[in-house]
Amino acid sequence: MTFLLAGLVLFLGIHSVPMVPALRTRLQGSLSGTGYQALFTATSIVGFVLIVLGYGEMQGLGRGNPEIYTPPVWMRHITLLLMWPALVLLVAAYVPSRIRTAAKHPMLAGVKLWAFAHLLANGDLASLILFGSFLAWAIIDRISVKKRHAMGPLGERKGGLKGDLIAVGAGTAVYIWLLLWGHRWLIGVAPIPSLG
Repeated sequence: MTFLLAGLVLFLGIHSVPMVPALRTRLQGSLSGTGYQALFTATSIVGFVLIVLGYGEMQGLGRGNPEIYTPPVWMRHITLLLMWPALVLLVAAYVPSRIRTAAKHPMLAGVKLWAFAHLLANGDLASLILFGSFLAWAIIDRISVKKRHAMGPLGERKGGLKGDLIAVGAGTAVYIWLLLWGHRWLIGVAPIPSLG
């Protein structure tokens, strides 16, 4: 559990720095723009690796990763359904489109859907810690960006039908890849056991 918690602190901690504009400005001033970006990137990578290692370690512990609740099988179908728009929203964060404009902050919306969907299908302690942490962070960050009037990675850029088609097409392609091969390859679990 130590690796998982340390990874979450690093990854979500560095991604929370923009929520405190004075801290972000101070870090950028003392490290320079590229130094701050290097710190952000390095901390994110180390945090992500620790999350993956820690989550995987807990999944293999058996009693060390108790089942807090046992989700009914039909919850997996809801998870599969929610993951499609979650991935479309994640792509839309980087594509000027009407989807991005309507969602305002599609990355955070996508993370919330991803985390919530996985909480529906997983009741073990490691999953509750991992997905619960990301869900809480995304909710807090969404409140923060609203107060700060933050615009996201594309600023005020808007798009039309072409952007919508790109977001839906790319999000759907990633969804199908994860469903058929990617999730098992990355995580070791087939979303649909019969396809594993």
